[in-house]
Amino acid sequence: MASRAPRIEFAVGAFLLLALASLLVLALGSTNGRLGWFGSDSYEVTARFTNLGPLRTNAPVKVGGVTIGRVSGIGLDPVKLDSVVTLAIDSRYSDLPADTSAAILTSGLLGESYVGLQPGGDPEPLREGDEIFLTQSSVDLIQMVGKYMFSGGGDNDGSTVEEPADDLPAYLQD
Repeated sequence: MASRAPRIEFAVGAFLLLALASLLVLALGSTNGRLGWFGSDSYEVTARFTNLGPLRTNAPVKVGGVTIGRVSGIGLDPVKLDSVVTLAIDSRYSDLPADTSAAILTSGLLGESYVGLQPGGDPEPLREGDEIFLTQSSVDLIQMVGKYMFSGGGDNDGSTVEEPADDLPAYLQD
């Protein structure tokens, strides 16, 4: 029986090491393989938005569905009262044109928010510290549904439908 105990201890130890390695893989996977103390080679640009919606720091920055960076910071301009988003773009993509546009988008109907970039045609690239001027803010889905539900889909003044104009073809007058 004494020879059986070391085999069980070895099996339990191997299982424990496998479990710890699995937890490490999950932890690295949840941070997209980037930890704060490993310096990633990137450059930062800013963009101004009037409405961020559910955008958060560490949200992905994508071009054509491919992640090229992340949101490294979100702040408020005290003068213009716009949200200023700092984007950390991977240095492999240092040739983004200076007239690139940015929009806050969502993955699916209720998915995560991300910043989508649409490259322009300017031969001059974005540099460290530049600002993206062409921006589109987040669309508030709840606000849009509320406007549609309470607007009635048209004028609510009780007036009747106007008669069609005489210059319209007959198939459009019905």
